[in-house]
Amino acid sequence: MSKLLIKSSPHLKDEDTISTIMWSVALALTPAVVMSIYFFRLSAVSIYLNCIIAALISELICLKLRGKPLHHASDGSAFVTGLLTAMILPPGSAYYVGIVAAGFAIAIVKHCFGGLGHNIWNPALAGRVFVQFAYPTEVNLSEWMVPSSLFGNGADAVTQASPLVEQVDSYLELFLGIGVSGSLGETCKLALLIGGLYLIFRKIIDWRVPVYYIGTVFVLTYLLPAKSGLDFSPYYHVLSGGLFIGAFFMATDMVTSPVTPLGRLIFAVGCGILVVVIRLYGGYPEGVAYSILLMNTAVPLIDRYCKPRIYGSKTKQAGSSL
Repeated sequence: MSKLLIKSSPHLKDEDTISTIMWSVALALTPAVVMSIYFFRLSAVSIYLNCIIAALISELICLKLRGKPLHHASDGSAFVTGLLTAMILPPGSAYYVGIVAAGFAIAIVKHCFGGLGHNIWNPALAGRVFVQFAYPTEVNLSEWMVPSSLFGNGADAVTQASPLVEQVDSYLELFLGIGVSGSLGETCKLALLIGGLYLIFRKIIDWRVPVYYIGTVFVLTYLLPAKSGLDFSPYYHVLSGGLFIGAFFMATDMVTSPVTPLGRLIFAVGCGILVVVIRLYGGYPEGVAYSILLMNTAVPLIDRYCKPRIYGSKTKQAGSSL
């Protein structure tokens, strides 16, 4: 009897750990990272280094202050947060923008709420929104660095507007990111699609979220008239801005998205509706970050009313407390 081990649940464990999941996400982001470095050269490298280093240092400091083991910083979560933060920042932005965004994402959005698994909002998106208000001249949709052409010598020193402000003629250019301005890692949709499909194949993310998110944007921009300005087609809306990186890598965050299939469907459709409302009728041309953060806030409510039926019972559990 002395050899009998008594442990608390769960007794059945999946082969995937936090570390394997996080590094798989980092691997899935690699094609988009490579393309962003090709398009924006040293500017991209600088932003990636600033954000990743700031995220890792902030992680170590917060773990130390909270009395947690420092080896938790090696699980890959801080690295992925820093990487994603860099990918949704404008190329050519000042060094301190990435440092502040990544530091805010880790210290405030993640650790102030209890650390990994307890944050309410996606840390990278919250960091991006914070610096957008803190440094409005640095995160400005009207003055973004123009990437190099496919066979060019590097990013030009001039700037241009986001495709959501100034129309691009070719869908192929939007899909490949050729000559298209935007956040560092959002321009090449092909690279993001490859990474997203890899995560779906690995069953790390639920296909419902990106499919219903992007599908909702497509359907609503087809049905609803724009308020004024450029009249973009549904295909243009899907291929412009941060919709792909948001749908595959932000809205699918395990911590800040619902746990049930029905809940994820509601979450994704809600994100799509908010994007369309902001883009077509708001005063801001992009809405992906705000749509996901707002729906992150609604996740506890969604989970409350999308509880599955308890095994063996005839009816769903009453929505009392979580």
